[in-house]
Amino acid sequence: MPENSTPRINMERFWSTIERSASIGQGRPGGLSRLTLSDADKEMRDVFAEWCQKAGLEMKIDAAGNMLARRKGREDSLPPVVMGSHLDTQANGGRFDGILGVLGGVEVCRALDEAGHVTKRPLVVANWTNEEGARFSPPMMGAGTYVGRYSLEWMHDRRDDAGVRLGDELKRIGYMGNAAMAERFDAYFELHIEQGPILDREGMQVGIVTGGYTSTGMLIEFKGETAHTGPCPMELRRNALVAGARLLTAADDIGWAFAASGGKGTAARLLAWPNKPGILSDWAQVVTDVRHADPRISAVMAEALRRAVGEAAAKANCEFSILDTWTWGGEIFDADLVGMIRAATQRRGYRHMDIYSQAGHDAYFVAEHAPTAMIFTPCKGGITHNNNELCTPDDLAPGLSILLDVVCERADR
Repeated sequence: MPENSTPRINMERFWSTIERSASIGQGRPGGLSRLTLSDADKEMRDVFAEWCQKAGLEMKIDAAGNMLARRKGREDSLPPVVMGSHLDTQANGGRFDGILGVLGGVEVCRALDEAGHVTKRPLVVANWTNEEGARFSPPMMGAGTYVGRYSLEWMHDRRDDAGVRLGDELKRIGYMGNAAMAERFDAYFELHIEQGPILDREGMQVGIVTGGYTSTGMLIEFKGETAHTGPCPMELRRNALVAGARLLTAADDIGWAFAASGGKGTAARLLAWPNKPGILSDWAQVVTDVRHADPRISAVMAEALRRAVGEAAAKANCEFSILDTWTWGGEIFDADLVGMIRAATQRRGYRHMDIYSQAGHDAYFVAEHAPTAMIFTPCKGGITHNNNELCTPDDLAPGLSILLDVVCERADR
């Protein structure tokens, strides 16, 4: 197909996809509650697949439910340049987190079609399964399984709070595919809202992501013994709920101890049973994490968190098990791709700055598999994982244009 014009993002067209997505799995006013593998997730996946089909992309789905939509290249056997993120949301999620990166990839393909431009290398738009980890823990599971960090069997056996298996839900909604995993990528680009206030506060249009906070998360189980809350003496109590609460307080304290240098400790989740008045709980489960830009400091925080697990159990006279631990972040992004993003941003004259990602992203795992980079756009006040998450077309247009530029440059080389 001869090239008719320079490829350009059509923001009106792109915004219509954002608005359509925002109508699927609505939660609190203005937000979304599109938990992974729910009926709403299936509906969104179906719409995404339809858009990809209309754009001439070939859809492949693997056994982790990852959706990879391929646009042919002039030399189609070359490894593809991949764009992507996720379409699932938090229970009180926003309209842009993750969604921008997937629908932005669709818009890049549409812009290339409109201009009559076929890149030398094929392109792929990826929707990774269960990035959020809001229903099935841990997060970024689809990308992690794709690159071999997790086994398929392990992923399929994850269960939600109701005991439902992830693998069973994949089959139920019709997204248990059989496409090969770990296809070789030439490069991976992920466009994402910053999810923090820095770009918005500094008046920047583009964030050039140079690395990620090193984060360590844990899933911990405490076991005690039920007893009556009245006559049971304090010295005989084995209250698992107390052990969990002590650990979460300790995680928060660790975050405050390192807050001056940007460290964070999170009390994310506490479950307990029976968790009723008049009875001590004999079981509790906790999710917590610590993170810091400096991997050495992050390691110190992680060790403090591990010590706090044992101390919380001992104070409550309970047993504990660390059921799962996950770590990601650091200097993981490819210097050449980061330089390409920086040069493209300078050519367009956008206000920009180097920035670290403080959240987890699918790109962290893909970076173990292929050269990877991220582009950040501002979001109002840095509000995210919240129904008040807000971006305007003007906030997103620069980042989308940079994504188009660097994908074309990389795929045509």
